[in-house]
This record gives sequence, structure tokens and C-alpha cells, in this order.
Amino acid sequence: MSSNLYKTSNVTCKNTCSSLKGLRSNYKQLQRFSTTSACQDEALDRTRNIGIIAHIDAGKTTTTERMLFYSGFTRRIGDVDEGSTVTDFLPAERARGITIQSAAITFHWPPGEVNGASGPQAGAQNELNPRSSYPHTINLIDTPGHADFTFEVMRSLRILDGAVCILDGVAGVEAQTEKVWNQASTYRIPRVIYVNKLDRDGAAFGRTVREVSSRLGVYPAVCQIPWFQGGNGPFIGVADAIHLQGLRWKEGEDGRTVKVADLKQLDAEEPALAAELRRARIALIELLSEHDEDIVEKFFECEEDHLAVSPADIIEGLRRCVLDQTSRIVPLFAGASFRNIGVQPLLDSIVNLLPSPPEAPDPEVSIGGVNGGLRDLLSGDLIVAQSEKASSQSKGKQPKKKNTALQTSSKDAINKLQSCALAFKVVNDAKRGVLVYVRVYSGSLDRNSLLYNTNLQLSERAPRLLKMYANDAVEVESIPAGHIGVVVGLKHTRTGDTLVSYAGNRPTPPEPLTSLQLRPIAVPPPVFFTSVEPHSLSEEKRMHESLALLLREDPSLHVSVDEESGQTLLSGMGELHLEIARDRLINDLKAKASMGRIEIGYRESTLGTSSPITKIFDKEIAGRKGKAGCTAVAEPLDEDPESQELDQDTLLAETYDGNQIIVRAPGLQVDRSSRSEGETSPFFPPGMDLVTFRTALQNGAMAALSRGPQFTLPMHNTRVTLTINPATDLFGNETTSSALSSAARQATAAALQDVQFGAGTAMMEPVMNVIISVDEASLGSVVHDISSSRGGHIVSLDEEVPLSGTDASGTSASALEEEAPPPIDHSRVYAPPDPFETPSVGVEIPAAATRPRTIIAKVPLKEMVGYLKHLRSLTAGRGTFVMSVDRFEKMSGQRQKVVLAELRGGS
Repeated sequence: MSSNLYKTSNVTCKNTCSSLKGLRSNYKQLQRFSTTSACQDEALDRTRNIGIIAHIDAGKTTTTERMLFYSGFTRRIGDVDEGSTVTDFLPAERARGITIQSAAITFHWPPGEVNGASGPQAGAQNELNPRSSYPHTINLIDTPGHADFTFEVMRSLRILDGAVCILDGVAGVEAQTEKVWNQASTYRIPRVIYVNKLDRDGAAFGRTVREVSSRLGVYPAVCQIPWFQGGNGPFIGVADAIHLQGLRWKEGEDGRTVKVADLKQLDAEEPALAAELRRARIALIELLSEHDEDIVEKFFECEEDHLAVSPADIIEGLRRCVLDQTSRIVPLFAGASFRNIGVQPLLDSIVNLLPSPPEAPDPEVSIGGVNGGLRDLLSGDLIVAQSEKASSQSKGKQPKKKNTALQTSSKDAINKLQSCALAFKVVNDAKRGVLVYVRVYSGSLDRNSLLYNTNLQLSERAPRLLKMYANDAVEVESIPAGHIGVVVGLKHTRTGDTLVSYAGNRPTPPEPLTSLQLRPIAVPPPVFFTSVEPHSLSEEKRMHESLALLLREDPSLHVSVDEESGQTLLSGMGELHLEIARDRLINDLKAKASMGRIEIGYRESTLGTSSPITKIFDKEIAGRKGKAGCTAVAEPLDEDPESQELDQDTLLAETYDGNQIIVRAPGLQVDRSSRSEGETSPFFPPGMDLVTFRTALQNGAMAALSRGPQFTLPMHNTRVTLTINPATDLFGNETTSSALSSAARQATAAALQDVQFGAGTAMMEPVMNVIISVDEASLGSVVHDISSSRGGHIVSLDEEVPLSGTDASGTSASALEEEAPPPIDHSRVYAPPDPFETPSVGVEIPAAATRPRTIIAKVPLKEMVGYLKHLRSLTAGRGTFVMSVDRFEKMSGQRQKVVLAELRGGS
């Protein structure tokens, strides 16, 4: 690493044009991709698809701005507080100073053109020409840090080849850091760690390193240590343990000029730092030696001198450990992005250590129910396996002679597969329309090609292709494999869809490829909800169209209609998530609607049994006389109703919406021998059969059960027995189906009134089955809150009761089944001392305190409205939960009074 490398960015920045319109001239090489495979392979080796992940306010967007500035992409450094950053371009992002929507941007590091660059290929590395000596294309995605936008991070992570995890040097490893780290582990993404904000008061690099090992469960390979002037002065630079040199940035400058000091100079100027740098180098070599045999050989070749191992060997050893899925070593770097310190070495580490697309873990694919890797698909093995599975299921075992022909046909099908891409994000742009972000995994996605959507089973043409630079774009002719781009003009494609194009622009590829699926995203269940109401009935259609666009952009939003209240309910991952959705709905999509509170559907239930009540309906209906009678008895339905076999007297015994309706007609003499729909009886009025007869009675009872006698709430947990006496309740031609329904309704309503005057009725409320994930330290406070403050009760602790395919953190169930790795030996973790370290700072966090615990509880729905915010405050942001409707339960007298007061007061 030399100072000349960083000075090149100064020259490039001066030559960069002043406006984003100049992107077309600066990035013309993006519009032409080399036709020779050698050039394509070299360009792909010099490509990095990376993301920046971290807790909110750790400095992701600030670090991204410095990367763009030093690479020559921008002429000035944007500021989050001023709202002038490149990647935070939405009005809501600039107003709040947070990232809401992940932004994709492409730049080069070191500055220069990738295609046609002189010098050896990226694969031929030695000490004189490390990877960071040649320009690389970096496709960077800046992701949100707020927990409400977890899904936005998930859909970006799955298409990345590497990630930079940024930590706040003051706060250390925070709650959302753990969540996104675990999600990245699920997708097997190689990572490096960057400890930011070391210039702030209270920053503790050593404590943060120890937290990385205890909370993230990895061995931090400390590649840089912070340089504090005089040992306890201001933060002025970093000491590099790989190259054994100090990098110093001058206070108040833009950070483009870096002063490099070797170990001898550090011995003279900063002896304490030099001594600590030697300890860091020894610890780094020792850690790598435990996981990489090549480093051990180099160590012995250097006569067991830790300081004599060359930087190139260390970088290659680190790279092997980063790419090895079984290794738990993660390189760790230091800096302060806001003060322009440490960003250029971080860019070097991205190029040197993180994988190119061919080196990234093989993405999972599924074809015809057979799972495998993308490389298995492209080799034809996966199609052969799928074909053999299909043929064995249909015709039994096939002779081995057909395997050769099968392999030949599968290879022909793969050879004609022009491209395979994944739509990982859909954005509705006001000027360009719907933008579909795609990651191309194989072949080349060309303009005007016909894309077959294997999820929707339809074809769409790609009229325009773009390379995105945050909110600006450059039009290109094709997007090659390993790159990220945007397709404009697709009308149906959604987030998570797989797109394939076939030779000759065939609208439908051969049979096995129509079922090709790149790993779909598991959408976490929503935990926060609100109602959306149009300003008028005429605006309702426009509102639902806008909601459909919103759902296409963000599948973590859910829209449902409450059948009882008629409310349109919008649910999402948190309060801020829905607040942003409302802003998008009203300001961007121009829907005339407003968000209100949730109307919870309460119920009413009988507490006793009524007397038999008989009602005779005798009235003209639509000019025709109608007369019928019915006797009803209402009683509590204490046990789950079991299906009862129909005897001669019982015509109906079924359950609807938690109530049971029984229809009895002693002496009706129904002939059931044929079991046909036209069962009749001599007592039935002319033209009426059994189905019409019992349907009329059932509808009458259900109408009466829709309004309770005391609170006018729908009835629940109630059994109504209707008895029809053919001699006294049926009146020949005067008994119509509408008369029977009216008689049943009047009798049932009267029976419910009789219960109210007797034992009375009680209110019931929906109770949710809630699964809460917390750490051991927060377990007590959460359990106490559920039991005492929210009227819930704990069912169990640490039992696996999955609600769906995802747990509370959004991790797939299959990933949770993997065996947990052995715990980290904290005594082997090197961490430099902090300048102002006290006994309370840097104390190891006990493993028991961080042990995950699962609480399963039953909690009233009313208490779960807005619970996410409260849970985060109880658990320092680490708690998550999922819930589903369990059942309705009777309310206590005190809760009933409170709810009634709210309902009558309208609050």
C-alpha cells in the first residue's frame, strides 16, 4: 500500500465532470462489453458486488459518500444532515436523515477504466501487483439500518457476493447488527468489518473487537489498529498490521492525501503505537496459522519471524479464509468516515479480500422440485437429475442406456439458455415508470430480449436496460453475468421472480427450464398494522390501485380487508415502516386516503341457557302472505363442537364463525335413502326440498347471531337449537323460505334476549398466539410485561412452535436446523487496549446473557397494537416477535369496562 495509490484519486477527482449528466461520457465503457470470453472473464474477475450492512446510524451512507468521492464519482462529499447524499435520494430519506430504500451505485476503484486496462489479469497476483493496483468495478448497495426495513436488507443481501459490516466504535455491536449479520450468514456471504466513528468521545476499539467475538461468534482478524496522537490524543489515522506502516490523515482536509510512515518512523515518533502494531501483526499471523496451511509454510520460510511474512502472503491468506465457508475469521479495519479517515484502505480491502462473482458461493436453484447449485444447472447435471426423477416417478426405473441421450439433450437446452437473472427489487419511479432491479447469474441479458418469468409463467420483453448510479442512470445494451442492472418496461414482474431468456427469443423455454427458481425470499410475517381509508367512495378504486403498486415494490407490506368492519388493513414490519408507506401512498402515488386506528372485532357470548322460545311469523312479504313458526334455545358452546351424524330428527348440526346451529324437526319424515339434493317430505310446502328448508332456517339463525342482545356485537361460542314442529309451525302454501328465515331469526333473537335477562352475556376479545425471541438478559422483563401489564399468559419457554416458514428474525427454518458452531475461545482474541479503558469497559459479555430465548404466550390483540416499539425498548432493540390469531376468550370485568368506555367514547 503506497501513498501514490491514493494520490491518483486526487487527479481523477479533478478530471471528473461537474454534473451527473457527465456520467454518459465518463462511463461509456459500460455500454460496450467485450465479445471475447477472455476479456469477459477478466472483467468479471475485476467486479465486486458488495453491500454495506449495519445498525442504524453506524455510518453506512457517510462511508458510501466517501467511497464515491475518492473513486472520482463525485466532486464533493455529500452530508446526511444536509440531505445532499447520492444514495439517500428519496424526500423521506433526506428529511429523516436515514436510509429507507437500498440504493445501487457503480464506481471504479482504483479510479480508471476496467475494460481495456493494461497489466496482468486479476488472477496473476504477486507482491508487486496486488489486486488493488488495477481498476475494479464495484457495484455497491447501501442498505437501511432500521429494524423496520429488515426485508429491504434481506432482498439485497441474497444477490450480493460480499458485504462490509460497519460498527459504531462508541456503541459497539448493536441489535440490528446482530440481525443483519445472521441474515448474511444464512446466505453465506463473505464479510469484512469496519469499525467507524473512532474519532468520537467514548469510542473503544478494543471493546468493540471483543464484542465482535462474543456477540457475532467469529474470530476478528485485526488488520488495523487506531492511531491516537501521543497515545491518548485525537484520532489521526490507523496503523496497518498487514503492511506494518502507519497511515495518517491531516485534520480538516478532504482525506485524499495520506501520509505513510513505516515501522522505523513509528518507532521514533510513536513508540507505544509501534509496539502495539508488532503485537497486532503477531496476533494476526498466529490466528491465520490456525486456519491456513500456506501461512504456516511462509512463517517457517521466514525463520518463524512474524514480522518477516510478506503483506501479499497475508492478504492471500486472509482472502482464502474469507472465501472459506467453514472459516470463522473476519478481517477487521478501523476508521472515521466523517473525518475522512480510513476509507481508502477499506476500498483496498474490498478489492483484495472480497470475492468476484465466479468466486462467490454457488447460488441455490430449484428446477422441477430438484434443488442444487447454479453450476450444476449450467453443467446440465441438475436437468439430468430432474428428468430422471420425473421419469422414475411416471414409468419406474429407466434403463441406463438413455443416460447419454439425456445428458446430450440437457446440454443442448442449457447451451441455448441466453441468460438467467433474479429480480430482487421493484421500484416505481415517477419519471421512468417501474424499474426492476436484476442480478444476472449466467449469460448476458440483452436489450429487447424476451424474458420468461418462471414464477408467473408469462413472457415480457425488456425494451430498455440501465446501469444505476443511485437515482441517475446510464442506458446500456446488455447486462453481463455477475452484474447488477435495471430493466425498464416490465409490467408484471415482482420482487423475487426468476427471469430467463432463450435462444431465438422463444416465448417459452423447454419444459424443465420453465420451473427454474432462484432461491425465493421468505417474507417475514407483519407485526404492525393500521387501517387505510379513502377520502370518498370515488377514491376507493384509485387507493387500491396505489396499494397494489406499493405491494409490488415492497412484498413485506400486506393488505387485507376486514369482513366485519369493512376496513382496509395495511400491515408491515413496524411503525416507521407504515409511516413511510403512508408517505409513499399519499405524496408519491397521489392517493387520496388517510390512515387510522385499527378497529378490533370483539364478540359477545352467552353465559347461560335460555328457555325454549317460540315465535310465529305472520306477515305479507312482497305482496305475498308468509307464515311460519320456530322454537329456539340458546346456550353456551363450551366444548369444540364435533360433527354429529344426522338422525331422523336432526336435519343440520354445523358450526359457522364459532357458533353452532342445530336444526331439528321431529316427525317430519324425511326420506334419506337416496341421499340426494332433492330430499322431500310430505309436510314440506309445495316446491320446497330439504336443502331449501334447512338453508332458510340456518340463514335466519345466523342473521340473529350477528348482533348480540347486550353489546350488539356478533355472537361467538353460542349454540342455537332450532326445533320445527310440522303440525304447528308449517302452514302449507303460506310457509315460504323467507317466512321460515324470519321465524328462525325472531326466535333466535328472543332466545338471546332471554339469556341476557337471566345469566347474561359477556364480551370476548381476539387472543393472539405470540412467539417472542429475546436474549437471556431481557427474558425477565418481557415475561413480567406480558403477564402483568398486557393481560396475557405465558404458555411455554424455549419450545419450537413454528408459525410459518420463518422465525421471528426472518431466518428460514432450514437454516435454523443447522448445528450451532462451537463457542468462540475469547482468550485467543486479540484486542488492543483502549486509551481510556476502565474496568467496566471491555468486560466480556457472559455467554448466558446473550443466549437466545423463545417465549410463547397468549396475549389479547388489543395489547399487541403497537407492541413492537415497546418490546424494542425492553430488549435494547434485540427482541422480535411473530403472531397469529389463536381464538376468542371471555374478558374479565375490569377489561370489559375499559374496552366499553373506549368504544363508547370513540377513542
